Amino acid sequence: MGTLFILAGNGSYGNKGCEAIVRGTTKIIRKYFKNPSFQCYSTFENNDFFTTQTSHESDNSVVHKNIYKPKGVAALAFRALGPLATRIRQNYEYKEMIPVLDQACAVLSVGGDTYALDWGVPRLYTDLDDVVIRNNKPLIIWGASIGPFNQNPEYESYILNHLKDVNGLFVREPKTIEYLEKNGVQGNIYHVGDPAFVMDPSKPNTDLIPSIEDDAIGMNLSTLMARYVTNGDREQWVDTAAKLIKQLHRRFERPIYLIPHVTRPVPSDNDYVFLKSALKKSNVHSNEIHLIPPDLSATESKWVIGNMSLFLGSRMHSNIAALSSCVPTLTLAYSIKAKGINIDIFGSDEYCLQPGEITIEKIISSLSRLTEDETNIRQKLHDEIPKVQERAYNAGKYLKDILEEP
Repeated sequence: MGTLFILAGNGSYGNKGCEAIVRGTTKIIRKYFKNPSFQCYSTFENNDFFTTQTSHESDNSVVHKNIYKPKGVAALAFRALGPLATRIRQNYEYKEMIPVLDQACAVLSVGGDTYALDWGVPRLYTDLDDVVIRNNKPLIIWGASIGPFNQNPEYESYILNHLKDVNGLFVREPKTIEYLEKNGVQGNIYHVGDPAFVMDPSKPNTDLIPSIEDDAIGMNLSTLMARYVTNGDREQWVDTAAKLIKQLHRRFERPIYLIPHVTRPVPSDNDYVFLKSALKKSNVHSNEIHLIPPDLSATESKWVIGNMSLFLGSRMHSNIAALSSCVPTLTLAYSIKAKGINIDIFGSDEYCLQPGEITIEKIISSLSRLTEDETNIRQKLHDEIPKVQERAYNAGKYLKDILEEP
C-alpha cells in the first residue's frame, strides 16, 4: 500500500480553518500510517496566493496543487453544454489530480462544510467524488458536516443517493448523522471529531502581537454574518459590531482582542478588514482593545485564542480553536455545524446563538452567563475535549480499517 494521501476540496490558508483541517489531518494520519505524504488540491483566490502558500508551507510532506474551478467563459461554456459536459468539466476541474490517483492510497474530501447548500449547490465537490469513484479509489468525506438539503427536494434526492456510493462519511457532529440516517443513508457513516481539534498551537513571534492579559476576552466577527444578522447589509453589520465592541468594553471592563480567522485577499470576506472597520467606527480609544494582525498561521492563531479567558466567535474553526484549548466560548452560528458541535461537547446549544438570536443584548447576556459559570464550563471542557480529540484520532483508525478491507 502506498502512503500518498490526496486531501482535496479545501480552500486556501487565507481561511485559517482550512489550514487547521490540514494540520489536524496530517497529525491524525501520521498516527496510523508510516511516513505518509500529502498532496492538497484546493481552490485559491488567485495564482499569487497559491504561490505564496506553496512557498510558505511549513510541512515538507505537504505539496499544494490547484483545483480549476470554471470561471468566466469556461463556466458559461460548461453551463451551455449542460449534462453533456459533465465529464469534460470534471476532468478540467481535477486535471492535476487525475494523473496522480494511481499513486494514492485514498482521497479525503476535506472541505469541512462543503457538502451543504450554504454556498450554493456543491457541484465542485460531487464532481470530485465522481472522478475518484470512477477511478476506483477509496473516497472519504473527512471530518464533515453534511446537509441539510431539504430546501431543494430534487437536489436532496440526488445527493442522498450520491452519498451512499462514498466509502466513508466521517461526520463531526451528531446532527448530521441524525439527518443522514433519517433519510436512508446508512452503513458508511462514522462519528469522528473535526481534525482541527488535535492541531497543536504554536506561539507567534512576540513582536507581532501584544502581550495577553489573564482576563482577556477574544472576539472573532466576520463580514459573512451580515447575511444572517442584517439581511446582507454589510454597513449595518459593521455598525452593530462597532456598538458591540463599545458595549463589551463598558460592560466587562476587561481587555478585548479582535482576532481575524479568515484573511483572504477579498475585502468582502476578510475578518481583519471587517474588524478594523468596526473598531474604528466604535470610537473606543483604549489601550485595552487590540486588533491581532492578519498574517498569523492557524497554529499561531490557536495559541492567541487559547490564551483568552473567554471567546466569542463567528467562524467555526475559531470556535474550535477556543473550545479545543478549553476556553469558555460563545458561538455565533449560521449553520448546522456550529449547533451540532456544541451539542456534541456540552449536550446542549445553550452557548450557541442562532442567526435569529444574534443581537447585542443577547450576546452580552450570554457572555455574562459564561463569566458567571466560567469555572464549571472550563472544567466541562477539560472533561469533554479529550473525548472529541479521541474521536478525531479514530478517523485514522477507521480509514486504516477501510483500506485494509479485502
